[in-house]
Amino acid sequence: MTKTTTRGRGSGAGSGSGTRRTMTAATRAAAKRAERGHREPGPGATDEDAPVRPETPTAGRTVLIEAPDEDGWDDPPEPSPECFEEDAPQEEGEPGPGTGRRHGRRRLFTAALCVLLMAVLVAAAVLGWRYREGVRAEQSRTQALAAARQAAPVVLSYDYRHLDRDFAAARARLTGHFRDEYRKTTATVVGPTARKYHGVVKATVAQPTGGSPAASVTSTSPDRAVVLLFVNQVTTSTQVAGSRVDLNRVRMTLTRTSDGWKVSGVDAL
Repeated sequence: MTKTTTRGRGSGAGSGSGTRRTMTAATRAAAKRAERGHREPGPGATDEDAPVRPETPTAGRTVLIEAPDEDGWDDPPEPSPECFEEDAPQEEGEPGPGTGRRHGRRRLFTAALCVLLMAVLVAAAVLGWRYREGVRAEQSRTQALAAARQAAPVVLSYDYRHLDRDFAAARARLTGHFRDEYRKTTATVVGPTARKYHGVVKATVAQPTGGSPAASVTSTSPDRAVVLLFVNQVTTSTQVAGSRVDLNRVRMTLTRTSDGWKVSGVDAL
């Protein structure tokens, strides 16, 4: 009985060891076949059937950045939607959101500049006109005063011995209606009286000692002036013993004509 038990155990142990060796060899062979299948393509395999080997990434230079010791890294502020709207590229021919405002400001600036330029031009024109008028007024003042000083002795003087010559010289310095009135008055009143009484009148513009003739312009414009004169008239006639001196103030109005300044009115004050 003892032998039977011994064979039975030996027979069972040998059977189990053989089985394990057989399974281990088969597993290794299958693993080798699988490995060869992945490494070497079969006779009918193509490049597409070949296993793809992952490419090993090329290692680059590694840079280490140390974070600040105290607060660490600060998160950047989040961009607002307006930034994306302003920076977003616009399609060709499509105005951006700020284009209208820029064009409006540009038009407003151009309009303001035009208004300022027009104001400067108008001011320059007004100043230029006033300057020219001032120059013309000053010229009129000087010319009218000189004409009045020359005309007063001629218009206010006469001699019965040559009345026609004296009256003709006076009319040459007159103009307008006053010339016609002077002609009528000398022909109907002054001439006959001077001939009858041998009248002689000599007028001069008063002139202080060492001074200029007593005459001044009271008002002036480019074409008209009023001059105040102090005139001395010395009169002799058969009705007067000796001579008579009259100190008169005369207001003389002068008008610019194509022949210069002419007397258009005389008033005794």
